[in-house]
Amino acid sequence: MSKVRTDKVATVAEVKSKVAGTSTAVVTEYRGMTVAQISTLRRQLRVLGADYKVFKNTLVLRAISGTSVEPLGEFLTGPTAIAFIDGDVSAVAKALRDFAKETPKLIVKGGVTDGKLLSIKDLSALADLPSRDVMLAQLAGLIAAPLRTMAGLLKAIPQNFAYGLAALLDSRGGVAAPALEGVEVAETPAGVEEAAPAASDDAATPVAEVAVEEEASVAEPETPAPEASVEDAASEPAE
Repeated sequence: MSKVRTDKVATVAEVKSKVAGTSTAVVTEYRGMTVAQISTLRRQLRVLGADYKVFKNTLVLRAISGTSVEPLGEFLTGPTAIAFIDGDVSAVAKALRDFAKETPKLIVKGGVTDGKLLSIKDLSALADLPSRDVMLAQLAGLIAAPLRTMAGLLKAIPQNFAYGLAALLDSRGGVAAPALEGVEVAETPAGVEEAAPAASDDAATPVAEVAVEEEASVAEPETPAPEASVEDAASEPAE
């Protein structure tokens, strides 16, 4: 097998391998571009997850025959370089569009994704989309917003309940203040009765009057008569 034949077989196998690894590809025409410009574009696209390489159209047509990217053959005219994308399609489309603005000799012709053709208009619309990281951040924000709302509602429920309970207690005159934490209440010793609450002035007055009357009604004890002394007994005449 000649070297040319070997190179062709290797190229067809390489294209088939790339087609098997991705379902999205973009075809460009690089007529008039320098090797340095093509190398610069290749490096930029590699960072975005795309492999950009120059192929012969006949070999590409042979390699994509019967595959999901076979419609790509529609764009295989002129000097062709293909970007096989395994990353963010919108980011690659944007990079190709921006590079074509700076280097007008680069012509983006079209592409294919999941067996469907991508026109220039489709690629332009993809280029206008935010990057995948930005879209993921926006999606995360959309998901987090209802969660924050739910958290706020759950937090408001006990607060509203507390406000409602406080209003109910106020309408019924309130409740006694709770005992202070950390202050021990002395227990009454066994056998000692608690002091009765002090009576009001109205109740104390009649009790005092009754006490005075009872004290006055008690008769004083009679003083016993003194016994006769021995001298008095001796002074009396004997009978």
